[in-house]
Amino acid sequence: MLIGVIADDFTGASDIANTLAKGLPGQGGLRTVQYLGVPKEAAARNVEAGVIALKSRSISTELAVEQSLDAMHWLLEQGCQQIVFKYCSTFDSTPGGNIGPVGEALATALGVSGVVACPAFPGAGRTVYQGHLFVNDRLLNESGLQNHPLNPMTDADIRRWLRLQTAGEVGHVGIDAVRRGPAKIGSALRQCAEERRVLVIVDAITDEDLVTIGRAVADDRLITGGSGIAIGLPGNFIERGLAKGTGAVDFSVDGPEAILAGSCSGATRGQVERHSMLHPSLPIDVAGVMDGSVKAADLTSFLLSHTGNAPLVYSSSTPEEVQASQARFGREKVAAALDDLFATTAQELVKSGIRRLVVAGGETSGAVASALGYNALTIGREIDPGVPALLAEGERPVALALKSGNFGAPDFFKKALQRLAGR
Repeated sequence: MLIGVIADDFTGASDIANTLAKGLPGQGGLRTVQYLGVPKEAAARNVEAGVIALKSRSISTELAVEQSLDAMHWLLEQGCQQIVFKYCSTFDSTPGGNIGPVGEALATALGVSGVVACPAFPGAGRTVYQGHLFVNDRLLNESGLQNHPLNPMTDADIRRWLRLQTAGEVGHVGIDAVRRGPAKIGSALRQCAEERRVLVIVDAITDEDLVTIGRAVADDRLITGGSGIAIGLPGNFIERGLAKGTGAVDFSVDGPEAILAGSCSGATRGQVERHSMLHPSLPIDVAGVMDGSVKAADLTSFLLSHTGNAPLVYSSSTPEEVQASQARFGREKVAAALDDLFATTAQELVKSGIRRLVVAGGETSGAVASALGYNALTIGREIDPGVPALLAEGERPVALALKSGNFGAPDFFKKALQRLAGR
């Protein structure tokens, strides 16, 4: 194994696994496997990039650090030459969040500083300029992410945001330095290291910027960022003759299908609205979930009765509806109840023969993937930027798409089901 990734949620893990498997056009990527939690056994010998999916974004800092260090040690035991700490391209965290503490803990364990921190993912509209994070043409805190139910992002200056989470100062490498090439980036990072700045926000506006950053950190032990930071990394190993540039695996799994949507992002709400116009769709009554009148069996029954027609169940609501439910029942209680509902539903669906499963939302995907108990997922072809097809192999293979709430085109659900079936 050459590259080891520690991802703080399940959809983020799929996102960067997709990037590593795809690689650059004409060059190819790495044979990539996504692991659900820290594996207990060694990786297969043909795996070139291993992505460990944790559910550490919104847990206690102490536990997030512990889990991340455990993942790092396993990856190093597999021979990884480079470790990547992957977080969301919209930097989802609170002022007391886990990006800073985990990044610093990994850096300390590896004995490094001046470590790149770049959440940019231009393909999905996320760019970093002058240390500020943009979503398309909006500052992060004006993009709708300020209404995130778990991690509201109210400041686009991610240097300032990250500084709230770290023990030391945060560095910055601007776009002018990035555009001057890998050597200039390397020099700027070394200067930050000399100034004892462990984490360094690096600007990136285009994929070409990310490729340049990737070349600059070819020999770095630790990198942090969104999935975009991995765009240029496979090429470093391919050019050295350490990898062949094979990449994603083609597969097709046809059969009964279902869609579960737990994200309340604007992108997912739009996808739900569009899909519901033409396909059987069931909104989840949160109050009914909380009082026990809405159960997983109800969702399972609805979905199984409409297989063949791309059925959908969803809890996606407007920010105002989410805030009202949280105020009435408590934010943590609502989140836990919905996670449990989706997890149990997924288990029952797979037991009942569902072969293609699409899940929207990072927390929802984490709950579902954990409940299904798959140890590893093979990375298939990309469905939309940041979202690959995934295969759980076995006697009865199951194909999955685990989508971050903000990702995907308006017709993502239909497209995902077709891609999972090899169409």
